[in-house]
Amino acid sequence: MKITYYGQAGFGMRVNGKDLVFDPFITHNKLAKDKITVADVPADYLLITHGHQDHVADVEAVVKNTGAKIISNYEITTYYGGKGMDGHPLNQGGKAKFDFGTVKYVNAVHSSVLPDGTYAGNPGGFVVWNEDLCFYHAGDTALTMDMQLIPMTCPKLDFAILPIGDNFTMGYEDAVIASDFIKCDKIVGCHFDTFGYIEIDHVAAKKAFADKGKELILLEVGESREV
Repeated sequence: MKITYYGQAGFGMRVNGKDLVFDPFITHNKLAKDKITVADVPADYLLITHGHQDHVADVEAVVKNTGAKIISNYEITTYYGGKGMDGHPLNQGGKAKFDFGTVKYVNAVHSSVLPDGTYAGNPGGFVVWNEDLCFYHAGDTALTMDMQLIPMTCPKLDFAILPIGDNFTMGYEDAVIASDFIKCDKIVGCHFDTFGYIEIDHVAAKKAFADKGKELILLEVGESREV
């Protein structure tokens, strides 16, 4: 499947003929300048892991451009519902079926508040699957033992998107352990290099995974790749 990196934790992918977008942060991301714009983003569904500005900054613009349906926790979907946007609420451990597949909202260890100070509920990640594939977008999270529940309760992962930038989330060293917990050897990195606190050594990060027989994929903003 082809995925496109929109920067920070933002990704786009086409699943069963539907365009899924995760955590769009493009307009205010200096790394996205001259590489991609919100107008370039196709979306049928918009999956939001939590309420921080670097994950929701372009939500309203994407929905305005595409009419995408929001999938997130109850608090976030209610917030955007109050702005006239369609949404499907989930909460930790719950799953729902859509026309592209099943989505399960799983635990993340982080914080969450919307940019205007509105309570955004508990942060989470998403496991998405259908008869052809299964993947995990962890959102912003620390390493947590709860990750071990994913291979126990979901189909085998084809790949996973994990934060690796440290400081606000787990770093790449903990992400290697997380890949063991979720039993997945193909990892796409996110939440790195966007600003000073989370700049990483790409060579060291890739080596940490390679030393364990795993692959770490680090995409440039705007880059698409088959995974």
